[in-house]
Amino acid sequence: MMGHGHDHTHGANKKALMISFFLTTGFMVIEAIGGFLTNSLALLSDAGHMLSDSISLGVGVLAFTMGERAANYSKTYGYKRFEILAAVFNGVTLVLISIYIFYEAYKRFTNPPEVASTGMLVIAVIGLFVNILVAWMLMSKGDTKENLNLRAAFLHVLGDLLGSVGAIAAALLILFFGWGWADPLASVIVAVLILISGARVTKDAVHVLMEGTPKNVDLDNIIQTIEGVRGIFGIHDLHIWSITSGQNALSCHAVVDADFTIQECQEILRAVEHELEHMGIGHVTIQMESDSHPHEDALLCKNESDDSASHGHSH
Repeated sequence: MMGHGHDHTHGANKKALMISFFLTTGFMVIEAIGGFLTNSLALLSDAGHMLSDSISLGVGVLAFTMGERAANYSKTYGYKRFEILAAVFNGVTLVLISIYIFYEAYKRFTNPPEVASTGMLVIAVIGLFVNILVAWMLMSKGDTKENLNLRAAFLHVLGDLLGSVGAIAAALLILFFGWGWADPLASVIVAVLILISGARVTKDAVHVLMEGTPKNVDLDNIIQTIEGVRGIFGIHDLHIWSITSGQNALSCHAVVDADFTIQECQEILRAVEHELEHMGIGHVTIQMESDSHPHEDALLCKNESDDSASHGHSH
């Protein structure tokens, strides 16, 4: 049931990204041409950001496609972690783009050029509507909250949307007041927002790659839940990590009574898995240990017919 739900979300995320990719790429070409013709840095920086959007959306689609590949002996978890690598790529790209915009804006503040404000305004307004459409599509059709890859792409688009707003404001100020500095100022504001978004998504993606505890998991609650299952005296060597966005895994050693049978151990494991499934943990691996020798590698549950038999479980 959980797997089916994840596959459905995966398909919806991929479809939302594909449609957004084509819309964004199409308008990026128009905005880049318009930026050159009107000599507007605000439009050019927005077009540059849209280029990064196109790349990030394209990489996002590639990541979802790669994630569909089956696990093999070489990649026992499959290729789902590729989505996190795509998120890192997108986050770092956002940071680099913001730094470049700062540099270009500095040059324009010191020597502001002539800007064709009317053409700039028209293109910026069209860009705003395109970005609103793409942002709505990603929000309504995809999971921008839990999926890091999709959230990274969404933040790119959101930065673009704000870039269009900045370009419109700059065009109006130049048109009515002749304030040439409004163009690089709008670029700087957008660059700051892009920088914050890029740093945040990069930090979250690196946290997953470092196999940090998932942010939607309460570690204390997990420990209390497992130790609260009847028959478990305590746990140690607990590890919780994310394979990719929305897919959390857990492994630990659980101490149980040395006289428990295989069947009793299985019942304990099923009880733990049932509890953890409702807490966002989809992959559970628990090693049972005797309470008389809790830290010995081979001491697990006693078999009814063979006292020396061991039992491991993974799900």
